[in-house]
Amino acid sequence: MRYVAELHGIHLERIPEHVAIVMDGNGRWAQRKGLKRTDGHAAGEEALFDTVNGALEIGLRWMTVYAFSTENWRRPLDEVRFLMNFNERLLLGRRDELHAKGVRVRFMGRRGGRVPGRVRRIIEDTEKMTAGNRKLTLTFAFNYGGRAELADGVKRIAEDAAAGTLDPKKVDEKTIRRYLYRPDMPDPDLMVRTSGEFRISNYLLWEIAYSELYFTDELWPDFRRESLFEAIRDFQKRDRRYGAIEE
Repeated sequence: MRYVAELHGIHLERIPEHVAIVMDGNGRWAQRKGLKRTDGHAAGEEALFDTVNGALEIGLRWMTVYAFSTENWRRPLDEVRFLMNFNERLLLGRRDELHAKGVRVRFMGRRGGRVPGRVRRIIEDTEKMTAGNRKLTLTFAFNYGGRAELADGVKRIAEDAAAGTLDPKKVDEKTIRRYLYRPDMPDPDLMVRTSGEFRISNYLLWEIAYSELYFTDELWPDFRRESLFEAIRDFQKRDRRYGAIEE
């Protein structure tokens, strides 16, 4: 492991604990090649799993990827239907491989609503299958929106306050964290966005308050483990002060 990390110019003692990724650019990748947008989404699978293997290679412990947002329901019906079926096939085809590699697969986002029942069942089965793994926690933000997460959390806080199980006067940042979708998930140290866009896009709004942001022009289907390593090398050059200054 040490040889591999040093080979890529990565300092093992400064590996980020958690990297979050906005996997953007599938449609533009397909358009440039004269393909359908759905072909771009399919091509993104290879990018995702090569990146996951790279994360395992260097000992990254947490990785979260933006798989389907609450806003993605506004896309054409055929594309939404493809994405639902694609995520279903991806899980069924890859979860045994991920499980064998010690990857814990989790999801964050709204489980109900328009998410098909069969997809919810596969999500639950995959989480149960991999629950005991700890080499890497791979979280799919699926039917997820940062504002939706905060709204859902505030709603639950209000319900508990009304029920008398939570004192409103004692609500602080730690309280709010307990009501997020994945309160045990460490905040991302690094957020990566592909395709040359400089936006957060409603992703992990609470969690990335102090994350380092890394933007690349590379379209997601072209992203590979070396792209992840480059983002981490850039991260390791930065000085994280969290609002303080050095004496």
